[in-house]
Amino acid sequence: MPMKKDVLKVVAKSILGVITLLFSFGLFAQGQTNTPKLPNDFWRNVQFGGGIGLSIGSGYTDITIAPSAIYNINQIVSVGTAVQFGYISAKNDYTSTLYGASLIGLVNPIPQVQLSVELEEINVNTDYQYLGGNNTNTIWNTALYLGAGYRTGNVTVGVRYDVLFDYNNGYYSDPFMPFIRVYF
Repeated sequence: MPMKKDVLKVVAKSILGVITLLFSFGLFAQGQTNTPKLPNDFWRNVQFGGGIGLSIGSGYTDITIAPSAIYNINQIVSVGTAVQFGYISAKNDYTSTLYGASLIGLVNPIPQVQLSVELEEINVNTDYQYLGGNNTNTIWNTALYLGAGYRTGNVTVGVRYDVLFDYNNGYYSDPFMPFIRVYF
């Protein structure tokens, strides 16, 4: 779909522009002064988190590993990245492996509210064992999530919505997705 790709390009360029702009403010603030240099604060502003999922049942296995890291520009704005790996197997039905990455932007207008934007690109490779033989399907799924959540300490619970969602072509079955974020 050419329209979806054009929208994706505009959105990706906009997100990269915002991230560049946010980092530029930090660079302009680093002017020459006569005060002694302080140690590099970069790692003090980095938080790590992510998710681990395991679901095992009668002939079904779902394993997900999704580490992420964010850089706190200030108390309100954070940017980061995540990677995702997954394996799903339904006995005598299909197996699916996926991998991908995300760019994340977080805004905390007040300490209890977290707004987010996340651009996710995942590759999904599915092998079907039914329908008279093995069939393979590989897709790239692009999602642009806008989210909101309640934040307490290092934990945020909320929901996100994929604005690029297409019911006829994609990996997920619904544009809404609940989330729990934890960063240390």
